[in-house]
Amino acid sequence: MNDLSALDRVRVVLSRTSHPGNIGAAARAMKTMGLTRLWLVSPASFPDPVAEARASGAKDILDSARVVGSLREALSGTVFAAGLTARRRDLSATRLDPRAAAAELVQWSRNTNGEVALVFGNEASGLSNEELGFCTLPVTIPANPAYPSLNLGAAVQLMCYELRLAAMEHSALPAEPLPEPATNDEIENFFAHLKSSIEASGFLDPAKPRRLMPKLRRLFGRARLEKEEIAILRGILASFDTSMKSCR
Repeated sequence: MNDLSALDRVRVVLSRTSHPGNIGAAARAMKTMGLTRLWLVSPASFPDPVAEARASGAKDILDSARVVGSLREALSGTVFAAGLTARRRDLSATRLDPRAAAAELVQWSRNTNGEVALVFGNEASGLSNEELGFCTLPVTIPANPAYPSLNLGAAVQLMCYELRLAAMEHSALPAEPLPEPATNDEIENFFAHLKSSIEASGFLDPAKPRRLMPKLRRLFGRARLEKEEIAILRGILASFDTSMKSCR
């Protein structure tokens, strides 16, 4: 029997959904592929009878959905997050296709027993640059460039299918232990500390930040930071902070 337990640790996150029908369609798509954990960030309308109608038998997914006020809150406690985007972003990491992204999500879920997230943005505008910055990597569905518009429910269905395939393909392989990854909370606290330290040093001018922090996010995002590495980096920053204070 295939071990699909990795899917139990996948959060499907819908950010700022404008139409409740798409929430229902996403719930139905999730249930058909064995995913159960739905998180909603500031939905325009939820709960809603339209969502229940579109869920068509997946009301249990809607009933257990978590509603939060920010994407950062939705990603709290996760060790890996993939964000769907159709647009090329100047400062984003290298984009993966759905199959490669699903394989990474399953690997992180299985080998760390940690929670991972698949993040979708608003139907009209997608994920903002700030929201995508909270994700470990961007994912793009290779749609027809002449008509790349894909319904949110269809996009969720496609990605959930790829996740199920990845879980089935990797279930026969022994899990290789990975170093303990840093959680989303630890990474965000590190970036807050880093920003504070480089502002205090004078390297970052708050009045003219340019694009320094997004570039640093991209740099550290490629590293897939581990918990021990975060501790080292925070220790270095704390040492710099102490040295700067003693020189004043």
